[in-house]
Amino acid sequence: MKYEGSCHCGRIAFDVESDGAIEQAMECNCSICSKRGYLLAFVPAARVHLRTPDADVSTYTFNKHAIRHVFCPVCGVAPFGRGKDGDGNETFAINVRCLDGVDPHALRIQPFDGRSR
Repeated sequence: MKYEGSCHCGRIAFDVESDGAIEQAMECNCSICSKRGYLLAFVPAARVHLRTPDADVSTYTFNKHAIRHVFCPVCGVAPFGRGKDGDGNETFAINVRCLDGVDPHALRIQPFDGRSR
């Protein structure tokens, strides 16, 4: 299944390919996720096509600097983060609130205690 996503103003635009419909998302309680209200779905980098040049996005890192939190320098919306999974593979943490056609209220939400890590 293919999803289109973007920030609010559309400057950051991307496509995500999934094996099926997105039915669940992770809700992390770490400082940035809780303040931004992220609901995350993790996807291998090869399944994400960024339609915006890297030069047009802003990136924020903190703590261990392992995750690159991408946000729009115009509208401020943060549609995804980039990092590596447990096996070292490049991965995207997609903010499902930024995907067209995904109703966050219909998802199974899995809590994650990122604050304690």
